[in-house]
Amino acid sequence: MSNLFSLEHAQQLDSQDPLKHIRDEFHIPKQDNGDEEIYLCGNSLGLQPRLAAEYVNDELSQWQKLGVKGHFSGDYPWMPYHEFLSEGFADLVGAKIKEVVSMNTLTANLHFMMVSFYRPTTQRHKIIIEDHAFPSDHYAVESQIKYHGFDPEQSMVLLKPRDGEETLRDDDILAAIKEHGESTALIMLPGVQYYTGQVLDMKSITEAGHAQGCNVGFDLAHAAGNIPMQLHDWGVDFAAWCTYKYLNSGPGSVAGCFVHERHHSNKDLPRFAGWWGHDKDSRFKMENHFVPMESAEAWQLSNPPILSLAAIRGSLDTIKKAGGIHQLRHKSLKLTSYLRQLLEQELPQTINILTPEDTKASGAQLSLTVNLDGADGKQIFDAIEKAGVTCDFRHPNVIRVAPAPQYNSFEDCYRFVSILKKSIEGAVS
Repeated sequence: MSNLFSLEHAQQLDSQDPLKHIRDEFHIPKQDNGDEEIYLCGNSLGLQPRLAAEYVNDELSQWQKLGVKGHFSGDYPWMPYHEFLSEGFADLVGAKIKEVVSMNTLTANLHFMMVSFYRPTTQRHKIIIEDHAFPSDHYAVESQIKYHGFDPEQSMVLLKPRDGEETLRDDDILAAIKEHGESTALIMLPGVQYYTGQVLDMKSITEAGHAQGCNVGFDLAHAAGNIPMQLHDWGVDFAAWCTYKYLNSGPGSVAGCFVHERHHSNKDLPRFAGWWGHDKDSRFKMENHFVPMESAEAWQLSNPPILSLAAIRGSLDTIKKAGGIHQLRHKSLKLTSYLRQLLEQELPQTINILTPEDTKASGAQLSLTVNLDGADGKQIFDAIEKAGVTCDFRHPNVIRVAPAPQYNSFEDCYRFVSILKKSIEGAVS
């Protein structure tokens, strides 16, 4: 531990990193002085892979040269372009290829999934969600309940940490499912909680929910590209995720969706339909009789934006270059553990880490609060940002720091803690 907090030690760890070359696949933002930023914000917006621009430019060229014929020509014709992402998505979330699809954006996908999987009755009308859910999820759930004529005060079950604690206990989640199970239509929770960085036990939650007759879905915004998952084997009914955080696909990029194969052949399952969900063989017969595909593609509405899909393909191919999600997770565990050790060694009295230490309950993100009389988290956040660190702040008092294994280094972690120490010392003096 004596040499843990040193530039030399961090650089030695980087020299031993088998994935260090993947950083070169990304554009790292620069500070005003020309130095690279210490970019620890992959949990909010991932950096641009070099392949993303290359692949987008390829499609711009196709459009320029071919016009409408680009739908059917070239190595990556636009008509089936979303299919070129399916294998990569399936590997990331532990699904069969036919269970995943790229479409829409995250909250839109959650709404479309609730059309199918939130079917409230007077006996079963509740949705279980965490109390401090990402606001868009809360709004979506609340509006769905209202849309069906129920009262959110009666139909939303909000899971809260125990008094004095920051994260949810597995036992408390399962106890709430058992308590409310007979009146619950849907459980919709995050794979990774956005505020605390806590990884929830999706397998146990799914099993408990199904035992009570509930449908179970997950928002994987902070999980996709961060942690390995096995959605198919766990029996999850549906999931949705964005692609601009750990999947590095650009601001507002097209999202992903998972629907378990057991639902694919259920023609009676309600859904909002569009022609891109119609059977491929007869889609262009232009007949007004909807025949859904027997795959997650059946939930598509419109042909997707190709330029965004091209950026996602670039990201997925970059992940493939790194050896896939399991190799990235292996590095992520080392990176985040190193960052946690530095914080606990150098700032034990002034920094509190909300994110669980158990690696089964944590991903790349560490959520930090500042315990410092006369200074708050926002003041410290502003100081470290001015010094060249990019992370993010969430009210009321959390600094979220996420060393992404694709492009962050151990030296990034060392330099961040060094700047954080100086910023705290400056606030005290």
